[in-house]
Amino acid sequence: MKDDNPIITKSKTFAIRVINLYKHLKNEKQEYVLSKQILRSGTSIGANIREAIRAQSRADFIAKHNIALKEADETCYWLELLHETTYISDIEFSSIYADADELIKLLVAIIKTTKNQD
Repeated sequence: MKDDNPIITKSKTFAIRVINLYKHLKNEKQEYVLSKQILRSGTSIGANIREAIRAQSRADFIAKHNIALKEADETCYWLELLHETTYISDIEFSSIYADADELIKLLVAIIKTTKNQD
């Protein structure tokens, strides 16, 4: 699939970052619980956005984006926990958290715009 849609590109790039963070946490920090949670929620964002492309209706499109939004917010929670327990540094946290926050803003905009279309 051609990634010419910014939200698709950004969510896939974010998922790759999350996968690499997971590998780092597992291999270098021997952290297995939080890392699995962030792996699940962080990769689910893009999967739900991709599902929305084939939505059967506007309601389905909005629902899939809402699920992605919830997963993005959950990912932020796991990032906060990893940061506050010093599994990730301030620099690591700031960078990946900014990406998650950008996805949240894009998703909110997509949902609002779609809901307001006639």
